[in-house]
Amino acid sequence: MAVTTVTKRAGHSVPYDRAKILNAIAAASKEYAHPMTALEIENVTAAVETAFESRAEISVEEIQDLVEKQLLAHGFYDIARRYITYRQRHAQRRMAQKHLMASYRDIFFADAVDSDLKRDNANINTDASMGIMLKLGAEGAKHFVDNYVLEERYADADRENFIHIHDKDFSLITFNCCQIDLLKLFRGGFSTGHGFLREPNSIRAYASLACIAIQSNQNDMFGGQSINAFDFAMADGVKKSFRKAIVEEAWKALLYRLGHGHFTHDAFKKALRAELDFAVCVYAEDADSDLGQSAVRELRRALDVVYRNAFETPVAGELDADAATIYRLACESVEEETHQAMEALIHNFNTLHSRAGAQVPFSSINYGLDTSPEGRLVIREVLSAIWQGLGNGETAIFPISVFQLKAGVNYNPEDPNYDLFIESCRVSARRLFPNYVNIDAPYNLQYYKPGDYNSCVATMGCRTRVMGNVNGPEQSGSRGNFSFTTINLPKLALEAKGDLNKFWELYDYYIELCHDYLLDRLKVIEEKHVYNYPFLMGQGVWMGSEKLSQVDSIKGVLRHASFSIGFCGLAECLVALIGKHHGESEEAQELGLKIVRHMRERTDAYTKAETRNWSTFGTPAESTAGQFQRANKKTYGIIPGVTDRGYMTNSSHVPVYYDISAYDKIRIEAPYHELENAGHIAYIEMDGDPSKNVKAFEKVVRAMHDANMGYFSINHPVDRDPVCGYTGLIENECPHCHRKEKSFGTMTVPRMKD
Repeated sequence: MAVTTVTKRAGHSVPYDRAKILNAIAAASKEYAHPMTALEIENVTAAVETAFESRAEISVEEIQDLVEKQLLAHGFYDIARRYITYRQRHAQRRMAQKHLMASYRDIFFADAVDSDLKRDNANINTDASMGIMLKLGAEGAKHFVDNYVLEERYADADRENFIHIHDKDFSLITFNCCQIDLLKLFRGGFSTGHGFLREPNSIRAYASLACIAIQSNQNDMFGGQSINAFDFAMADGVKKSFRKAIVEEAWKALLYRLGHGHFTHDAFKKALRAELDFAVCVYAEDADSDLGQSAVRELRRALDVVYRNAFETPVAGELDADAATIYRLACESVEEETHQAMEALIHNFNTLHSRAGAQVPFSSINYGLDTSPEGRLVIREVLSAIWQGLGNGETAIFPISVFQLKAGVNYNPEDPNYDLFIESCRVSARRLFPNYVNIDAPYNLQYYKPGDYNSCVATMGCRTRVMGNVNGPEQSGSRGNFSFTTINLPKLALEAKGDLNKFWELYDYYIELCHDYLLDRLKVIEEKHVYNYPFLMGQGVWMGSEKLSQVDSIKGVLRHASFSIGFCGLAECLVALIGKHHGESEEAQELGLKIVRHMRERTDAYTKAETRNWSTFGTPAESTAGQFQRANKKTYGIIPGVTDRGYMTNSSHVPVYYDISAYDKIRIEAPYHELENAGHIAYIEMDGDPSKNVKAFEKVVRAMHDANMGYFSINHPVDRDPVCGYTGLIENECPHCHRKEKSFGTMTVPRMKD
């Protein structure tokens, strides 16, 4: 009796086909240095068939067991090992397929509140239709990458949680984030792919197109989008709005005095614009200041020339007294327009969607350094809009607002923007934003060039930053991070079992593994073309892309990106190694700095050897911290100070549960910022309502600045009314709906996904 049917793993039967055995053996043999001949493959297959010739039906698993046995029996040991590996790989793929189907079931049928999978990115509504579709695509892409693309060493390290490969679903598609130079983008206008937008000519248009730029760039990338010099860019819009306003107010004055006279509206605008020197007649915060008086004199002169040329009489003598009024009204007009533009910008950033409507773009804006009257107006009004919040008074989550601190610009009482720094403290004490980036920290100050907005360090909201560049201009604008991969430091320490030599050995191995993985990821992306990134590359947003054609490869311009290796759980790692974290002992602090410095030395060495911008990242991802902790707890059990909490501590932070003064926390965490050149942040918690003591808030900001921290934020309780949705400080009565309740829930502001 010969076998006629084979039982598949799913339980159904198919006709027996000996060609499948032949092909499987050939596949295991073909990559071997000495592959089997056709006759040898036939002989092994015949031996397999002889072993089950008395049966009418057999399972797939039984056939594969017999193939392994006969390969060994015939002396093909290396090929047998390959065949076993082949079986294991396919078994893993089958398990992954089951996991994928289970994930799909959750995505389709579970609510986000009940599913960790649907909550791993708070920036996506996975209960909404497009959010569901985005999540289905992400999980399918991860499945494909895990099982058909990743080298086994990367897949194993990721699967076993020695490392975390971030945004795996995008790893064959695109790269991470970008800081957008709006002045460069807006010059001459740009296209979103669905029509050309001319260069904006008012502050309203500038603010609106800033949102469109963020939204469009987010569709080409998987990470955050940042405007690195928001105040400088928007100041250009204020200037254009002022020029319109001064002409319109002059026209109104002409109509009031003389009627239409010899002018049409267009003719008057053309004549006055041609005569008026807008380098002199500019917006001034105080119309009675020297700048304002100079502007009024220039307006009076221009009006006199235009009126005399038109009327050929000294009628201008009656009108030149109007110049001061016209100027004041124009200033008031542009102030109101800027206020409305910034208010609209904050609302738009929280309502725009990218990626087929599934996600509010992760956006951030950096500002605080433009000392021109127009730039100061923008800073003042964006702070005002953040203070006001959204429609029900909610704290606006986006854009992440970052105030750039610089002595000589805004940090000291004699500095021109000092008042705006104080206002930023007042706003942040109420709304949690802005955060602060410290241009004065030596590792940031080395890049600073007065008057060059691209020389000022900016951040992409969560903490990512780029500045140094071994392949071109060292600047913040038009650049971003390619990708980063994170090492689970506590796992290395637990594997080492207190043996520091073993720890360093493992540490070096996984740093090298992360480096190799990112280069392999780069090999895929650098072969893509400008047309794959219609906005990012097609509109010249990325450095150097403006010189490329649609069909050019992007390989050359990716040299301006940063490539980062990150770490998570330094505190728990130190406890596992020596029993204390860096908040508890100087010995632990010294070891902690040594661990992070070692990674920085390795990334610096890669930079020098490869002429590529490698950097060290204090990984911010809460979801990764949770994932690593769950995996460590499952593998090693509950270990006090290491795996006994739901999350390990992000990057190099002192654990939030550890009782420590703000100033000690600042002193301990500050030295790590210089080492973490791919990104870092420090959080200080303040109890109570800091808006009632802005001086105390400012004092903490100054302490962080003076300790040379690079990027930092002060957190404090923010209440939420569950009925009307108001978020802010609530005492006994909600200021929006005036509802009274004994207590209101505390809000947690979400941070960027990993």
